[in-house]
Amino acid sequence: MDWQKGGSSNNVEIDSGDGGGPRFGGGGRMGLGGLVVLALLGWIFFKNPLALLDQGGTQPGAPTQTSGQPIQVDPQQQAFVSAVLHSTEQTWGEIFQAHGATYAEPKLHLFSGGVNTACGGATTAVGPFYCPGDQKVYLDLAFFQQLQDELHSSGDFARAYVIAHEVGHHVQKLTGVFDKVDEARRRGAPMDGADGLSVRQELQADCYAGIWANHSQKDLNWLQPGDIESALNAASHIGDDALQQQAQGRVRPDTFTHGTSAQRVKWFKAGFESGDMAQCDTFAGEP
Repeated sequence: MDWQKGGSSNNVEIDSGDGGGPRFGGGGRMGLGGLVVLALLGWIFFKNPLALLDQGGTQPGAPTQTSGQPIQVDPQQQAFVSAVLHSTEQTWGEIFQAHGATYAEPKLHLFSGGVNTACGGATTAVGPFYCPGDQKVYLDLAFFQQLQDELHSSGDFARAYVIAHEVGHHVQKLTGVFDKVDEARRRGAPMDGADGLSVRQELQADCYAGIWANHSQKDLNWLQPGDIESALNAASHIGDDALQQQAQGRVRPDTFTHGTSAQRVKWFKAGFESGDMAQCDTFAGEP
């Protein structure tokens, strides 16, 4: 991936080292399974990663352990994140404009160790996530090493896929998907499980990541041989079935939160091949 062809976003924040600024109360959800894509602890223990904010010793609004010093970010890593985020801004800005709407760009907050958000406190263990309460994507760059070492997914495009998936949740926030899913949850609709709303919401974010890949390639022609395969490889390694089989030696569909490997590949490809949001209705029919 020739990511240096891309521009630079003005929406990348670097944590000041004080835990991410003001300590907010817990007013928001993270997408119902949605400290989404590759939240390692959540998948290993088959919990909604959102629960780790409330059960892992860091309560909403509680301070995380921080150094009080600005975190150190490798300039190359920061430039990469900025370029990918800028590309998502262009893609979704154009799509929203074509539909007569304005795309509100999210912030991407880089942190190390722990961070306070409008959705509560989180640590690196949670993985990359989107908080609808403050409309920010949160990322500890150390996760990219975990992505390579523990999930056997390397390459710039696999990393870009992670960011694009989280931005996909921001698109869901702007288009009302979060509100509709929360309303359904309050009515008693099932969240987890192979047919649950959590799985459907995550798969739609995968599809939106595919849409970004489609549009960014048309705009920048920056993909190289093997890039799409690296994203599909990442998707195949992070299906609920693959991770459960690896961790426990068995698969429990009733605990699915993100979808199977085949489903994640299917929906990323649906977005990439069509570039059309209408092809990402994961809430209709079989996921």
